[in-house]
Amino acid sequence: MTKRTARAVASPNIALIKYWGNRDHNLRWPSNGSISLTLGGLETRTTVTFDKTLPTDRLTVDGLPPPNSALLRVSEHLDRIRRIAGIHTPAHVESQNNFPAGVGVASSASAFAALTLAGTAAADLSLNPKELSRLARLGSGSACRSIFGGYVEWHAGETVADSYAEPLAPPEHWDLIDLIAVISREHKRVGSTQGHTLADTSPLQSVRVADAPRRLNICRDALLHRDFPTLASIVELDSNLMHAVMFTSTPTLIYWSPATIEVMHAVTTWRAEGLDVCYTIDAGPNVHCLCRKQHAHQVEERLGYLPGVINLLRAHPGGPASVI
Repeated sequence: MTKRTARAVASPNIALIKYWGNRDHNLRWPSNGSISLTLGGLETRTTVTFDKTLPTDRLTVDGLPPPNSALLRVSEHLDRIRRIAGIHTPAHVESQNNFPAGVGVASSASAFAALTLAGTAAADLSLNPKELSRLARLGSGSACRSIFGGYVEWHAGETVADSYAEPLAPPEHWDLIDLIAVISREHKRVGSTQGHTLADTSPLQSVRVADAPRRLNICRDALLHRDFPTLASIVELDSNLMHAVMFTSTPTLIYWSPATIEVMHAVTTWRAEGLDVCYTIDAGPNVHCLCRKQHAHQVEERLGYLPGVINLLRAHPGGPASVI
């Protein structure tokens, strides 16, 4: 057969306990475990077509050819799939997002989760979820979490083979809403992959990593018992710790803008006034405002009045990545 095609869909995720820094950058073996929420309503749809008539791999993202660095990264991931399948056929990859990429909404997570599922399906491979998670991790660390839906934990592992994600609780376990205050649509200057390599230059990283098991335990317990006050305090602490590492890295990484800080202050004020809402921020200026569903309308309305918030995205606990 000249062509073999498969299509998959995956959602990004927001880390409640963050992944930042690696024990092995090439294998994306993280310095610490992490916990995330898969963001339903936001998605990447990716089609992979292995085509013997192609001279080399091709890639389009949202209908446009991306930078050569993106094509190289996708080709490297396809090579992993081709090695497992024992094939050498070039592929045409078409990827589409319904949310802005490269602004701290984990677009690489959904992209490589979808690429992993579509690529392995097109290559006629049958991998179990753990194997898919490990494979997706090699393309983008947080992609290992986007293989699954709901609330997900990525185990750092004692060995590289032990580093994979698995479900912690299904989407229906807790109807939290993520209201993403979009401060900027600009593609971030320093991507997460490069940022991870700088983590160990911060004198705070070793302290952050050493305390990670404690934060993971608190977050896991808060999620399983649907304890929002405890979840809010540990999620904000963990986010602040990651950005403190960024601020103290060499060179310094500062993703926040004045509007980012404005949203952070507003969220903590609203929580003190009785709204169940907290913030967390990935590698970008945009702020994820997690809240209980019954408070989502009030939080959404208030966010809309804040200066510097140019758009709001709304996500709910989403399902796993899947082949369409």
